[in-house]
Amino acid sequence: MPAWLAVTILGVIEGVTEFLPISSTGHLLLVENAGWVPRQSDLFNIAIQSGAALAVLLAFGGRLRDLLGRLHEPAARAYLCKLVLAFAITGVGGLAIKWIGFGLPKETAPIAWATLIGGVAILAVEWSLRGRPSVSHVSWAMAVAVGLGQLLAAVFPGTSRSAATILIMLLGLSRPVATEFSFLVGVPTLLAAGGLEVALVLRHPVGPPPEWGLLALGAAVSAVTAFTAVRWLLRWIQTHSFVPFGWYRTAIGLVLLTRLG
Repeated sequence: MPAWLAVTILGVIEGVTEFLPISSTGHLLLVENAGWVPRQSDLFNIAIQSGAALAVLLAFGGRLRDLLGRLHEPAARAYLCKLVLAFAITGVGGLAIKWIGFGLPKETAPIAWATLIGGVAILAVEWSLRGRPSVSHVSWAMAVAVGLGQLLAAVFPGTSRSAATILIMLLGLSRPVATEFSFLVGVPTLLAAGGLEVALVLRHPVGPPPEWGLLALGAAVSAVTAFTAVRWLLRWIQTHSFVPFGWYRTAIGLVLLTRLG
């Protein structure tokens, strides 16, 4: 398979799955482990995640401009401070994990279990929320939950960054507001991770030099598809729940575990 085609396929997968509650990293590793495309470096995977993050900036551009234009209002300042808190938890935790030398698991089994458990968790949370009133105000506890949820997703591929959304829904936040907050936290998280990885590669090169053109292609494809996926999801959650994603994850996890057995 030509390198450009493999990069394009992976960019599409990343863009579609990064902000859906089905795990982008898990899908990328599964496709590579199945031998459908050549295995890529961690730098490549982080670079295309950065492309997806840029798409979210475009999707939420109006919302961010509104917040920045209302900095004189206490509510807007508090919301931005909560975003910073959640990002700080994810960023500091991520740096600590990298410092101790933790590497993402590459085997299919842990991804399959994380996918299955995540699917069951989504179904359980959605079931528990039936008939319960929701709020549209992000509390400080919810901000902490988002930071911890995104950190968990960074450690266990298959968990999904959107697991953070599920966590704050469990605390009573409405789906649209929970989704927006977790997405906005994901933008600086992914961009910071991408910038750090590039800096490390430039300072301590290992193996053949990165093919920057292919990295740029993957990031661009990821950005375009992520923008489309985010806009679709934002419309979907206005009138639907995350239950279909829960069933999808459960089915995929069971299929993978059956194949491993």
